[in-house]
Amino acid sequence: MIIPILNEDIREVPASVLAYVGDAVFELYVRLHVAARSRTKSGTIHKQAIGMVNAAAQAKTARAIMDLLTEEELSVFRRGKNSNPASSARNASPSDYKYATGMEAVIGYLFLMDKQDRLDELLTRMFEMSEHGEEIHNQ
Repeated sequence: MIIPILNEDIREVPASVLAYVGDAVFELYVRLHVAARSRTKSGTIHKQAIGMVNAAAQAKTARAIMDLLTEEELSVFRRGKNSNPASSARNASPSDYKYATGMEAVIGYLFLMDKQDRLDELLTRMFEMSEHGEEIHNQ
């Protein structure tokens, strides 16, 4: 697969595009994460993944890792959070939906900018938090 790397100013990429890509990247990482740790049926794995990719869960982890984000990542997060998405939350509060969208924008940004190490670092922290149900603190 050829992954397009952005050579343009990230500010020119619509936040909705960053969030769209980030949503897909996050779901893929979650599916791989859950599948690697489970030896059960796909239906059970799917339920575990859904528990991590819904807006409320994403918003919770987004709030927990805010202090880990760089200034540039925070700027992307705010752009995503404050964008006017074409869709709305079905099973989440508007606040959670906005935080989830902001975090998806950061994930999409890191992926498209080919910042794989940073993406891995943040996703690892998010997965740790999700698995242990504990708050993430900047170390």
